[in-house]
Amino acid sequence: MSRRDREEVPDRQIHDGGRVDPIGMPPVGPEGGGPPDLASLRERHSRAQRHRRPTEDEELLNHPRPEAPSPIAPEQGRFTHTDPWRVLRIQGEFVMGFNALAEVGAAVAVFGSARIAEGHPWYEAARELGRRLAATGFAVITGGGPGIMEAANRGASEADGLSIGCNIELPFEQQGNPYANLAVNFRYFFVRKTMFVKYTEGFVIFPGGFGTLDELFEALTLVQTRKISRFPIVLYGSNYWRGMLDWIESTMLAEGLISPEDLNLLIVTDSLDEICQTLVDCYNHRCWDTWKRSEGARLDADPPGAPLSAPDPRKADAE
Repeated sequence: MSRRDREEVPDRQIHDGGRVDPIGMPPVGPEGGGPPDLASLRERHSRAQRHRRPTEDEELLNHPRPEAPSPIAPEQGRFTHTDPWRVLRIQGEFVMGFNALAEVGAAVAVFGSARIAEGHPWYEAARELGRRLAATGFAVITGGGPGIMEAANRGASEADGLSIGCNIELPFEQQGNPYANLAVNFRYFFVRKTMFVKYTEGFVIFPGGFGTLDELFEALTLVQTRKISRFPIVLYGSNYWRGMLDWIESTMLAEGLISPEDLNLLIVTDSLDEICQTLVDCYNHRCWDTWKRSEGARLDADPPGAPLSAPDPRKADAE
């Protein structure tokens, strides 16, 4: 091909003696020459569409269709059970919880068994505590279910206080009690636990089962390891808790697995007046004096921040 011939076909490239178009498509037209026929154009367009990257809007708005018309297609929802999708759901649950509780001021979390019925002494004590906390100016936060949770919410509601229930989805569905005037429902335990810790000034633990113990020991661990600021953890019902405390002292403490100062974090009482006074003192004075009523003080542990305990990293409560 002469130079002039090359200039007459500027949008063609020479390759191995044949012609291809600038985007690398094969020759068009019969035997690579002449105008392209309709079938060739359709084939080129089809290949270009297959290799084109869809836009983000298309990815979002396109919806896969069932092979045959069907109003329900469960197989198309499988992606919502994948871990990446769960991460988004968890993120959304945190946002929902933070939004719902954002304007909560001073609050106290009350925990205890869901199996305690109205008329039981523990139920009536939790109900009275809810009333007193509301009268003192605290909101009451519970797990939102029946039993002790219902009683504390009921007392707060009867005293025209802010009564909050953070309910959880369980295999045997837990119905939220009717006494929470702010109810928030959660799928994930760890998201719900975050709300209890973030929005409360103290924990009051009534007798309960594994779930109650879970909340108790998680709070102790978070304060002991200084993941959260120190706040009061009060056990109501000395007879119920005495066996556990005896084991902690005779086994865990005796083996050196905890320090006596760690027990400064626990106050055990049968007095609702003492619970309220402890919570108010801690709120106003950051628990400086309340350790004197703790299990640690009974064992002659060093007070929080004492020079004897502060340099010792084993005494995690020394602040």
